[in-house]
Amino acid sequence: MHEVRALAPATVSNVVCGFDCLGFALDEPVDETVVRQIANPEVRIIHHDDFGLPTEPDKNVVGISVLAMIRDADLDFGFEVEITKGIKPGSGIGSSAASSCGAVVAANRLLGDRYSKLELVEFVMQGEMLASGARHADNVAPCIFGGMTLVRSTEPIDIVTLAHPSIFATVIHPQIEIKTADARAVLPQSVPLIDATRQWANLGAFVAAASQGDLRLLGRSMEDVVVEPVRKGLIPKFDEVKEASLAVGALGGGISGSGPAMFMLCPDAETASKVREAMRLVYEPTGIDFKIYCSPIAGSGARVI
Repeated sequence: MHEVRALAPATVSNVVCGFDCLGFALDEPVDETVVRQIANPEVRIIHHDDFGLPTEPDKNVVGISVLAMIRDADLDFGFEVEITKGIKPGSGIGSSAASSCGAVVAANRLLGDRYSKLELVEFVMQGEMLASGARHADNVAPCIFGGMTLVRSTEPIDIVTLAHPSIFATVIHPQIEIKTADARAVLPQSVPLIDATRQWANLGAFVAAASQGDLRLLGRSMEDVVVEPVRKGLIPKFDEVKEASLAVGALGGGISGSGPAMFMLCPDAETASKVREAMRLVYEPTGIDFKIYCSPIAGSGARVI
């Protein structure tokens, strides 16, 4: 085997009260990655898009992730990585993580599945440092493991896969770009203890509600008093989208990743469709192009096809 093809899903991270630790995978959109073995221990990158992403491996999240694997395995050969992106960069739904996760999963298959999922997350986090300036795995973990995940620690890496009810997410992606590094720059450097306590309580309640299938508690726990107040100003019509979605039955939601995407969790497919329509009605008059996705929380992460 000298060539492997993989699909890697979009992901929602932060999940309102779970900044930098909570995330889940979507069924769509996805990135497609083809990885081929080449003679020299290097990474070559081919893009099939017009996003202007760099092909130099040390300036590309995919290149850094795969190079980390090559060095760790002490390989005398390398990989060519061909990427077809279905997830626009700067979308807030894990674009960089998806490309990198697909690449390392495919490369790992070429190595006979030498590395565990946890070890693959370690490689991809090295690439995420380039994208955001921070070593975080809240997109990477659900993209590799699938489902809903909690990153308990990154030093050392410790990922908890979470039980969750069969719920849907509706995600609107305004076609504007917010770079992760820029979104992190507006974050407060310190948080009042009263706000921190409220945030911890919401996160604990969210995890409990997900494991118990308590949708009413899940909705009440989706409150962010730390990040959303300072980031929502970067996203046109954020409050209007949230209000309209809740009015038609959404459980709750907020900013996906660093934005501009917004997500709402819904109890069923019918409500998710109603939320899609509510979001559309808010955004169409703005003149801003947008895409909307409705998806169950995906059971699988990046996978070889």
